[in-house]
Amino acid sequence: MTLVTRLGDLERAVMDTVWAAPAALSGRDVADALSGRGLAYTTVLTVLSRLENKGLLQRDASARAHTYTATASRTDHVTVLLQQALGQAADRQAALQHFARTVSPAEARALRQALDALDEPDPTAPDSRT
Repeated sequence: MTLVTRLGDLERAVMDTVWAAPAALSGRDVADALSGRGLAYTTVLTVLSRLENKGLLQRDASARAHTYTATASRTDHVTVLLQQALGQAADRQAALQHFARTVSPAEARALRQALDALDEPDPTAPDSRT
């Protein structure tokens, strides 16, 4: 995955719109979805272009109007941000422990389940005993 930076407020609003869409969106679609913000259409096009340059959007120019799709899911994006934040820690273990103390009980259960799943053997992997 490409290097991902944190998104500004308008970039996040555009990405939220694209992530929520069931299909590719044109610049006009995105502008219409964000109409409550009072943005100029050209502003939306500029943000779409910047997000494409950052590797977060892919533009399809084959149709009359360019359409945009996300190159990765919202979950993938957040995962990269978390990895980057952890990468900045001088002591990754301490950062992880501190983070674990700050999550809700439901989030802690989800983390435990994810970590436990890592310890389970992969049923699709070849048996190493043969």
